[in-house]
Amino acid sequence: MTDLRVLSGGETSPTYLLLHGLGATANVWLGLAGMLGDAAWVAPDLPGHGGSAPLPSYSFASVAEAVAGLVDPRGTVIVGHSFGGVVALHLATRPGVLAVVGLGIKAEWSDEELARAAAMAERSAPVYATRAEAAQRHLRVAGLEGLLFEAPEAAVVQTEHGWQPAFDQRAFAVGDPGVAALVAASPVPVVLARGEHDRMVPASSAPVALPGLGHNAHVEDPGAILTLLSPPPLSPPV
Repeated sequence: MTDLRVLSGGETSPTYLLLHGLGATANVWLGLAGMLGDAAWVAPDLPGHGGSAPLPSYSFASVAEAVAGLVDPRGTVIVGHSFGGVVALHLATRPGVLAVVGLGIKAEWSDEELARAAAMAERSAPVYATRAEAAQRHLRVAGLEGLLFEAPEAAVVQTEHGWQPAFDQRAFAVGDPGVAALVAASPVPVVLARGEHDRMVPASSAPVALPGLGHNAHVEDPGAILTLLSPPPLSPPV
């Protein structure tokens, strides 16, 4: 079983399983978690991110399998951002899953985009002389520049050669997410949402728009995500 760094809180069912995007850590959910009151929530660093161990190789299915043990069979609503949103869709068939909320999922990838991602996965991880430089790299990769002004402790690591983001770049090579097929196969309600100004995700990919927000809407305005978390069955806000 993959060794995961996991943040959690609350006690009331259903449990909210919060899955971050590529390059980020579980800390991006702390704003939302603080608004959930007594509701139970669980937020892992996905494999190869932050304090969680890497996988031998990466696919959306293998990442989903690594975190599947965090699904509460008594009732779980999964909220996933971008990369984590696709992982959430892979978990939709697990016993106990009540609904999936996918935020900022880029559903369609061109061959050129997939080739660029695969090339990034082959690159050596950058090494920096200072923690501050590595932290800035973490924020850039996760799309959090200007939204967070300090990287969490788990986001960077010191090695014998210097400081690096705690991120396994091989995760870039997960391939085409196949979102349409995953949504069609889901046995539970799925809500696909995006920030109104998310330049990565066209409106056609996510019918629910969160006004005034961008790709990391859950960090920009955690309260806006609460509108998507009605008790199951979920329905988009009117």
